[in-house]
Amino acid sequence: MQIRSVAASDLEAVHKLLSANGWAHRIADIEYLGRLISASHTSVIAVADDEVVGFARAISDGLSNGYLSMVVVAEPFRRRGIGQALVQHIVGSETGITWVLRAGRPGAAEFFAKLGFRTSPVAMERSPAQPLAG
Repeated sequence: MQIRSVAASDLEAVHKLLSANGWAHRIADIEYLGRLISASHTSVIAVADDEVVGFARAISDGLSNGYLSMVVVAEPFRRRGIGQALVQHIVGSETGITWVLRAGRPGAAEFFAKLGFRTSPVAMERSPAQPLAG
């Protein structure tokens, strides 16, 4: 298995992986996915036997704050260390950054806790469809 940066030629395979694993609502089409990846600090894939089997991306200022997003591994390849390798590839070299994420999917909180993430009492979020309260 290889972890590497996403290339333009990978977009179709990444779109297929994300769509098949519960992310279709966040990636309307390949063009949107390409813009999402381009706007990210880091986007990586896991490749096994020439197949994209994992994807992760991060948004960060590169100095103090980072958001880990869309850590996805194809179902048949789970529990093989691929998700951990994706996360380590992104956060491992960024030692001065506080990383945050949303762990709302089943098993996500337990997975990220094993990697050293802890539940925070200070996190808040605002959904994009909500108007600002004034």
